Amino acid sequence: MTTEKPDIGATAKAPRRKRRKEARPGEIIAAGLLEFADKGYAATRLDDVAKRAGVAKGTIYRYFDDKQALFLAAVQSHAVPTVGLLEKFVTEFDGTTRELLNQLFRIVHAKLVQGDLQILMRIIITEGRHFPELTELYYKEGVSKGQAILAKIIKRGIERGEIRDDAAAALPIIILAPAIMAIIWKMTFNHLHPVDPDTFFAAHVDLVLNGLLVHEPKV
Repeated sequence: MTTEKPDIGATAKAPRRKRRKEARPGEIIAAGLLEFADKGYAATRLDDVAKRAGVAKGTIYRYFDDKQALFLAAVQSHAVPTVGLLEKFVTEFDGTTRELLNQLFRIVHAKLVQGDLQILMRIIITEGRHFPELTELYYKEGVSKGQAILAKIIKRGIERGEIRDDAAAALPIIILAPAIMAIIWKMTFNHLHPVDPDTFFAAHVDLVLNGLLVHEPKV
């Protein structure tokens, strides 16, 4: 009587295939972001996304109904976690408003100006008027929640006597204007007049802190 040996190779391949399948949506989203970055939203074709991701075009439709669904997935996998990170950070922070804003801007520049979020923002800036549904989606998932976080910071700072209750405080989103400017500069003029990202960051911090914070009177 012979005992059949288990097919170890087949057993090992099954979990590997499962892991590969679970990773595939993320790989397609990453490929989509690269295509969006290279060609913009309108010119990006799912055929090219599939080619870059190393999958058949039909595979994309297993996970995403169309290009807009892929864009939504990119927002949900990049903007939403960033907003969640900022919400948690602001809620748990126990230092001064100066320290809070400094750290907040550091995260914003890392994620929005230097990270993959800049690709999504570039699409909204350059093509949003042609695709209002994308603008509404990005506003709902990212911008509106970001505004709420900034309003919370401003309110906290005013209550602590660290921020002046003036025009800038009435429009919290204005404190991110230098970060948006950094993205626009990179899109348009950086090849003519390169600006170091650290310089943009330092200027952003200096401008906002000196514009918002209550200054101690000189003795």
